[in-house]
Amino acid sequence: MKRLAGRIALITGGTSGIGKATARLFSEQGAVVVITGRREDRGRQVVAEIEALGGQASFIHADHTLPQDCIRVVEEIVTKFGRLDILFNNAGIVVKGTAEATTEETWQKVMDVNVTAVWRMSRLALEQMRRQGHGVIVNNASDWGLVAGEAAVAYCTSKGAVIQMTKAIALDHAREGIRVNAVCPGDTFVERWAEKGYFDSTRPVTLSEANQDAGSALPLGRVAAAAEIAQAVLFLASDESSFVTGTTLLVDGGNTAR
Repeated sequence: MKRLAGRIALITGGTSGIGKATARLFSEQGAVVVITGRREDRGRQVVAEIEALGGQASFIHADHTLPQDCIRVVEEIVTKFGRLDILFNNAGIVVKGTAEATTEETWQKVMDVNVTAVWRMSRLALEQMRRQGHGVIVNNASDWGLVAGEAAVAYCTSKGAVIQMTKAIALDHAREGIRVNAVCPGDTFVERWAEKGYFDSTRPVTLSEANQDAGSALPLGRVAAAAEIAQAVLFLASDESSFVTGTTLLVDGGNTAR
């Protein structure tokens, strides 16, 4: 029996990185997957990859900083499938900068994407999940939501807010058959590192370089693969975590253990 057999799962920002890896894994485990994103070409590609492996997936173009897009996404899913079993709030952005270097515009953008959109999508999903009498929400936070990193004030603040939001929503809806948890990844090698660079914005970064630059500072000696974070999301979304709510699951290579 597959762990998510027949469940309807929505993954925001599912066109690359952790979202894409999670969409593929959820499909392998029997879920009907809906992914959102702003890149139509990437979304269609992920859907095609899942369907080629025998899964069922669809893509909805959406910008989750826009309230009307969030409403439309949930309405389309409920109209088509009649329910929404799993929401993985994955869409997010990483912006570097100290407090002094962060502009008003940058601060607001990070909060809009990383915090407000998570609240907005959760709010909409909760309404449907309450009607069903069950549901699971998993939020993508970060180990930097628990321990700060240098020159990342807006990002650290936003992920700390996601962790607290996760706990608050979990408490409010625990008696309604709805579980809410957060996964907290550490450094994870995703497409954006290889496409435009991460440590050096002028060139791409290879996995070997990422392990040398970031992995050398981690107890496990390497960065994570997106598929490894997806496994943690699967656990929180499945019945294997049926007595888990309001918690954070660290997948950070030991970074916060020190």
